[in-house]
Amino acid sequence: MLYQNTDFYVQHHEVVLTVLFDIQISDNWPGYSLDLFTYPQHYYGDLEYVLIPHGIIVDRTERLAKDIMQDIGDNDIVVLCVLKGGYKFCADLVEHIKNLSRNSERFISMKVDFVRLKSYHNDQSMQDMQITGGDDLSKLTGKNVLIVEDIVGTGRTMKVLLNNIEKYKPKMIKVASLLVKRTSRPDGYRPDYYGFEIPDLFVVGYALDYNEHFRDLNHICVINDHGKAKYRV
Repeated sequence: MLYQNTDFYVQHHEVVLTVLFDIQISDNWPGYSLDLFTYPQHYYGDLEYVLIPHGIIVDRTERLAKDIMQDIGDNDIVVLCVLKGGYKFCADLVEHIKNLSRNSERFISMKVDFVRLKSYHNDQSMQDMQITGGDDLSKLTGKNVLIVEDIVGTGRTMKVLLNNIEKYKPKMIKVASLLVKRTSRPDGYRPDYYGFEIPDLFVVGYALDYNEHFRDLNHICVINDHGKAKYRV
């Protein structure tokens, strides 16, 4: 069952969506049958179930945009998108913020830049993390920075990135993550904005990948053992 502290719930295949605060997906949530959705045929047999349907992701992202607009409105923002998994969430989030800005008295000017973090080999987290790409980070000095990430697990990766950016003394740093994973090794870090708190599962879709596969899957799904073996490197 999907639940939160307010009035969002998903029970069986009936969905009511009024998102206000954090949304949690319980450990015993069975997900949705793949038979209920369309998805690329080349992934048939590679997935367990749909964890979060695309439509719910879209609605939740729109709400996060509204929250960010309320908090950071009237400020210019440098959006730092973490590639590659964050590109779709970032594009949709920025578009929602732009739409809200156009239709309000509070205009937000946004510049988008990109960095890449590598911390996984197959489905295992690595000890060392690589940060590449992006403009000269010294340009973030005095700026309002919004980091957009696909998923936060233990929080170690994001803390390394934040420590690197904080060296350049930005005016403000906020982090928006589509997913937060409940892991056995959390370090207490929570992003400022996040879409869904999920169990400790390896998920794919909506640009989240497994060795560069599944980015073209619109829904967020749980990969099965066959899929991991098929695309292992």
